[in-house]
This record gives sequence, structure tokens and C-alpha cells, in this order.
Amino acid sequence: MPQPKDDLSRSLVALDQNSTVITAVELSSATWLVGGIVPGIARDPLKKLTPNPDALLKLLHRWRDEAINAGRKINRIVVAFEAGRDGFWLARWLRARGIEAHVIHPTSIPVSREQRRAKTDRLDIELLKRAILGWLRGEKKHCTMAAIPTLEEEDAKRPHREREQLVGKRTGIVNRIKAALVRVGIRGFNPKLRHALQQLATLRTPEGSPIPPNTLAELERELAHLRFVNQQIKDIEDARRTQLEQAPHHGSNDKVLQLEQIRGLGIETADMLANEVFCRDLRDQRAAARYVGLTGSPDESGRRRREKGLAKAGNARARRGMIQLAWRFLNHQKDSALAQWYQARVAGGKKRTTMIVALARKLLIALWRYVTTGEVPQGVVLCAA
Repeated sequence: MPQPKDDLSRSLVALDQNSTVITAVELSSATWLVGGIVPGIARDPLKKLTPNPDALLKLLHRWRDEAINAGRKINRIVVAFEAGRDGFWLARWLRARGIEAHVIHPTSIPVSREQRRAKTDRLDIELLKRAILGWLRGEKKHCTMAAIPTLEEEDAKRPHREREQLVGKRTGIVNRIKAALVRVGIRGFNPKLRHALQQLATLRTPEGSPIPPNTLAELERELAHLRFVNQQIKDIEDARRTQLEQAPHHGSNDKVLQLEQIRGLGIETADMLANEVFCRDLRDQRAAARYVGLTGSPDESGRRRREKGLAKAGNARARRGMIQLAWRFLNHQKDSALAQWYQARVAGGKKRTTMIVALARKLLIALWRYVTTGEVPQGVVLCAA
């Protein structure tokens, strides 16, 4: 059942274990190991399946029928599995067929701290069953569930994530081209120029000879790859701009356009924040900072009091984007209250790198309020719509 305001640390629905079939699934590419807690059945059933959702649904109905034959009235079937490569499609598929499906954050399950603890799929199933049972009872610290997005919400994340991967590939291609030229003693060549291929044939080594033929052929292939990647990035950007113009109120497009009005906040960052962070129904400002991982990790024991740095337990993509945005914010919004707060702290002796993280956290909270309530951060300049 859906939890209000992303409160997924515990279940808010009362558990009647005598009328609930509880199932944990250990997913892998080759097999699915399914373990259950079935009312009226003394044994703990365990079944290995091929990765087939229909077979899983058939097994759940069979265990439900066994509980009914044992004299129990089954009102609820709960299935839980860890988040992984399979994503959320199985949870959506099961929910569409009347099964209460949950996706567990793998890092939220407490495990033994022994140096060489035994780890098998059977042991993991037992661990998952204990975690989901405690979560269903409403007890905290057993595990945390992930918010299951719709297919449209997942699809909206693809453009900026694909663009991020392509930009990384482009950087790798440029670095390889420069490294290949440095090996023959040529520096200062810019592969990003429009006529880079034509200039390549005119380059000469320090000895006055042209680039060796095999190296030249490699560089030509790299430049062709670079042009292809640049075209793909352009196609993504053009398609996104067209979508924003044609359907400004569809999905998260209105949030993207709202964020883009802030000077210094471009469409790439706006699209990332709208589809990675602000699409979630976050409970409060602490939940927003915690989801992005911009919270501290204190280490306190006895007299020792220290900070180990950022928790880095949230969305890494959003965290990197917010720290980059914080640096840009100082240049484009110098008169804002947040920028002046940062400058005052740095002038007082605080480290710039430490305070930029604090600024990123404050800026994220201010942007969250701007998107949810329309409150413009103090001193922030908006561009004309």
C-alpha cells in the first residue's frame, strides 16, 4: 500500500500475520529464490524459479490456497525484494495484479559485521524475511523501502541520464586524442573545433614529419566518433526543448521551466533536479537534503566528537549536480542572501570546500520550497519568461 509523504522507513498499515502471506524474493539473472511465511503452514516454504513473473504469481496463489486449506482467511499477499538491476518493473507488474509489492533498499538491511560471514541465497532470504516482517509490524530500523516510480517517471529520467553518459564518453574521446598527439610531441590541438579533421592533416611532429599513418588513422576514427557523439547530444537537447515547448504542463515540464527562470540555473540542471529530486513527494526539507546525501555523518564515541564528511547515501547524480550548481550560483547570484551567507562564512575563516557543501544543501532546500510553494529565495534574480 502507498505510504504518505515518502515515509517508507516503516509500514503504517496494521499487520495481521494470520491473514497475510509474506514473501521475499532473491533476484538474480539466472534464478529467483522465493521464500515465504505462510499462515497455517509449519514449514517455511522455499522455491527456486526461473526469472518468470507468471511463475512467481502462480507460486504466490498456490501458497495462498495452502493457507486457505489450513483454515486461514487470506486478505493480503506481500512480496518484497531488493532493488537492483531489474529495477521496478516487477513491483509494478505485481501491484497491477493485486499483490502488495515492495522494493527494499539493499544498504538499509543490517547484516553481521563478522569479517568472514557466510553469505548464500538461502541465508539472504532469511535475512530479507526478518527485515520485511519487522517493517510490516511498523518497527523502525529493520529496512527502508524505495519509492516505486511509474513507468512515465522512470522514462522521464532517461534523456538527462543518457546525455550525462554521452558527455562522459565525449570527454574520454577528447582525452584519448590529446594523449595520442602528445606521444608524438604535438600539443595545443583542440579536437572540439569544427575543422579539426582538416587541421589534423597539417600537423607536424617536432622533427618536422607528418603524423605516422597508423596514429593518423586512429585519430580520424576518434574524430568521427566524436562527431557522432556530439550529434547524439544535440539530438537529445533538441528533443527536450521541443517537448518543453509543445507540452509545458506535461509531467515535470512545468517544474523544469520554473527552475530555468533562475539566473545561472540552466535547462540541464533544471531537468535533472525536476526528474531526480522534485518529482518525489518529500516530507520536509530534511528529507530533501537526506535524499540527495547532503547530510553529515557524525562519529561520536565516549569523548570523541568528529564529522566523517558527507553521508553520500542518497542520489549521487543529484548531489554532484547541486555542488556544481552551488559554485555557479556564487557567480550568477552574488547579491542573494545565500551567496552573502557563504561569503561571510568564508571571510570568517571557514574552508571554501566545506562551506560549498553547506551552500549546496541550503540551495537545494530553497529550490524545493520554490518548486513546492512558489517562494523565491531571498535576493535571487529571475530571468524573464
